[in-house]
Amino acid sequence: MTVSHPIERIEARILDIPTIRPHKLSFGAISRQSPVIVQLWLANGATGFGEAATIGGPSWNEESPESIKHAIDNYLAPALIGQDGSAFGSALARMDAFCKGNHFAKSAVEIALIDAYSRTLGLPAYQLLGGKRIKSLPLAWTLASGDVNKDLEEAQLRLEQKRHRIFKMKIGARSPEQDVAHVSQIARGLQGKATLTVDVNQAWDGSTARRFLPQMIDAGVTLIEQPVAKWNVEALKTLSATLGDRASIMADETVCSPQDAMMLARGQASQVFSLKVAKHGGLLRTREVAAVAEAADIAWYGGTMLETSVGSAASAHVFSTLGNKHHGCELFGPQLLVDDIVTELMPIVDFELQLPDGPGIGVEIDLAKLERFDRARAGLTASHIDLGHKLAA
Repeated sequence: MTVSHPIERIEARILDIPTIRPHKLSFGAISRQSPVIVQLWLANGATGFGEAATIGGPSWNEESPESIKHAIDNYLAPALIGQDGSAFGSALARMDAFCKGNHFAKSAVEIALIDAYSRTLGLPAYQLLGGKRIKSLPLAWTLASGDVNKDLEEAQLRLEQKRHRIFKMKIGARSPEQDVAHVSQIARGLQGKATLTVDVNQAWDGSTARRFLPQMIDAGVTLIEQPVAKWNVEALKTLSATLGDRASIMADETVCSPQDAMMLARGQASQVFSLKVAKHGGLLRTREVAAVAEAADIAWYGGTMLETSVGSAASAHVFSTLGNKHHGCELFGPQLLVDDIVTELMPIVDFELQLPDGPGIGVEIDLAKLERFDRARAGLTASHIDLGHKLAA
């Protein structure tokens, strides 16, 4: 059988890009992102880019920038060279056969493949994913400095710029009492101006969540992301049943696969799914999870792994194909970085991210910036990311 658009070459590189300020989460803080950028060439000369970013190395899940690059270089790329670049489903099945798990790595390769092939056709990527249903999405911003005054100043600036009026707070690193006090102060400062959400990043157990989340809801929080460990579905069920009429419970780390989505839907364990292309294993599988959500009357939220504009634009393309029952998105990664690797950022107009058109994923790479941040270029080496963890002697 003749392969119409064979995949000719796949390369992956790790970038190191500082953030504009420390970004604090329940498991530590980062001052730099290290996304893996994938470039894929088809035999017809078309090229596409993809991205997978983690947060704090392997602190968010099992994959790290180094493991992602290793999986691509040694397993995924060899499995796809010579294969038909227009057969996305076959490419995913082949990657699955050659390499179990490694969803972030597979996601980066799939994005690059869809980018390259849609550019061959002169079409935006969303046309190959079902077509555009949404033109723009409300864009959230995370307040994660850990300081009340700094957070409020940052929020006020974003409001004045008409960039964000949904603010998420990362909590769980301090005591629950301190978190409640911090969130309450921010809520008072933003009352009547913005919507406030919190992300606990799995830091609490069920009893802690049941005790302290009502206080945050009283303060004005409307959306609560992953308050308990990803395995603690029973606690999610309880929280959804007892608090769901006052604020929505959103699953993040608990919902990675379509099977996870089915489990949560059957158990009525969340009202919102946080969709993240990397954790689902690509654009096609993000749509599979979203389809379960739509069938179960569960809303979606466009999550981020703090990607550059490459990963953010790819996410925006798939989000644009989904239904209208959503809570906006948080594709603010490019704004958190000191610089980006594209020639032009996706525009933000009246608090909404304008979802890109094509061709491909709709952004063009600045090759000079790609080289500038490339870890492998002369003089750069891998370095340890200090998340504030103290190791026993």
